[in-house]
Amino acid sequence: MNFQVPQFIDVEDKIFGPLSFKQFLYIVGGSGLGYVIYTFQIIPFYIRMIPVLVSVGFGLALAFYKVNGRPFADALEAGVKFFIRGRLYLWKKSGKAIAKKEGEVPGVIEDKGLFIPQLSESKLKDLSWSLDVSQKIK
Repeated sequence: MNFQVPQFIDVEDKIFGPLSFKQFLYIVGGSGLGYVIYTFQIIPFYIRMIPVLVSVGFGLALAFYKVNGRPFADALEAGVKFFIRGRLYLWKKSGKAIAKKEGEVPGVIEDKGLFIPQLSESKLKDLSWSLDVSQKIK
């Protein structure tokens, strides 16, 4: 039995000509807000045009602009969440000095008769560098 697997599931359907439903709503919303601001006759024309252009431009950016290959709406949502959510920064410096015992082998931890090898910082850097280089060569 053969089953057909859906292809291109990440592409939105084009409903209004070359526009998807989301793009159409963003353009209509930005243009509609621009029209409402434009018809507000109390403010002089040259001052009204600034928010009109901003609202239409914002609608067009939501519809067509992409940030790192993702829609502008996703980047805007992530930015708003970043500024709304609280942040907690913790940093604790431990000032305890490690006392060396006589006859202790550096780089080895003794735990109930079991010797566990411990890498020093330079050995760890060397190992990391060798792994990074070997992966790039292959």
